[in-house]
Amino acid sequence: MVRWAGLFLLLIAGDAYGDGLRLRLPEGVRPVVGEMIPVTLRGEYTSRIALETLTFPGSENYDWMQLARDQWRDEEIGGRTVRVFERHLAVFPRHAGTLTIGPVTHHLTVVDETNLRAPLDMTAAPVSLAVAPYPGEGTPLSAHSLTVEDALSAAPGALRDGETLVRRVTLKADGALPHMLPPRPVLREPWLISFAAPEQRETLPTPSGPVTTLVWEWHLRPKTGEPGVLPPVSIPWFDTVTREMRIAEIPALPFGYASFHDNRSGTARLPTAEAAMGVMAVVLGILTGLGLCICGLAPRRRAQIRRALQRLSPFDPTWRRLKRAARSGDLFALRRATEAYLRRRRDLGLPVSGSETAALDAALYGRHAGEGEYDPQAGVNALFPGKRRP
Repeated sequence: MVRWAGLFLLLIAGDAYGDGLRLRLPEGVRPVVGEMIPVTLRGEYTSRIALETLTFPGSENYDWMQLARDQWRDEEIGGRTVRVFERHLAVFPRHAGTLTIGPVTHHLTVVDETNLRAPLDMTAAPVSLAVAPYPGEGTPLSAHSLTVEDALSAAPGALRDGETLVRRVTLKADGALPHMLPPRPVLREPWLISFAAPEQRETLPTPSGPVTTLVWEWHLRPKTGEPGVLPPVSIPWFDTVTREMRIAEIPALPFGYASFHDNRSGTARLPTAEAAMGVMAVVLGILTGLGLCICGLAPRRRAQIRRALQRLSPFDPTWRRLKRAARSGDLFALRRATEAYLRRRRDLGLPVSGSETAALDAALYGRHAGEGEYDPQAGVNALFPGKRRP
């Protein structure tokens, strides 16, 4: 009976001090979907702890991972020595809206001075925060930084006959989980033989967040001697440092055998009469075969013609959606429409500076988001100053 009374007094003394467990979030955090939220679980105990166990709760509303091993240390708080427990985690919201984390319970077994043990549960109250929609399209990819490394086994535009090019692309994302990075792009052209090796995705926890490395590898060889170009691949992502969307790019790749250039005709001039006949033959061939050649072109050539016609066409459906979103006043709808409009320009090879959405991203996701007015119509017109249309 005396032992139980001593243990009861010990627990009462700890409660009087304010033993407890709480979840801590960074101040002023305003994340978007997929952005890493650093979470610290901190407990302060004066009781002697013999055993402990804690499981962070999973949820369909977020992904999470532990960044480091649990820390236990003694601290002087209020003139008393307190046993401090800390666990550092990273939480990644899956949906926009209000995100609730917790409650979290730390199951302890405490001991009194007579070595009598008793269970003690400390619970951290849940915390909530608002999550903004992801400003881009597709699978959310938010990171502190994203780098692309493109390594080639040989000069792609001057391969030896029959040589295979090995292309190895490495993506490194700081503050993102493996499933957030995009799937492997398809490198497929009518004139190309390609083989893709299994991709590699690895994640390394660090105190500042997970670092994910993704490796794609292809073995590429031309089917014919005609040179070609593999188009670039764009990877949109949200920069959590600058609070704006950015584009990482796998560059375009010229491709072909060096012998194709060696086998081209010499530069000696033909006699005038033969040159004139040759010109006439070329003109006649162009005039008679123009209608049929388009149908007989390779898919790559047809795609080039189609892009050229789209660049010349005055009709742009993404611009109409952009103007409609501006009239609606919905800034998130305007951000999605702007991203679609800029992506079309990049696909067509039209100029894009990369800073068109800076003001809109600041209004949506900046440190002072929501504190000022943003004029959607003025923002659309600012994409091309002095013009009403691109």
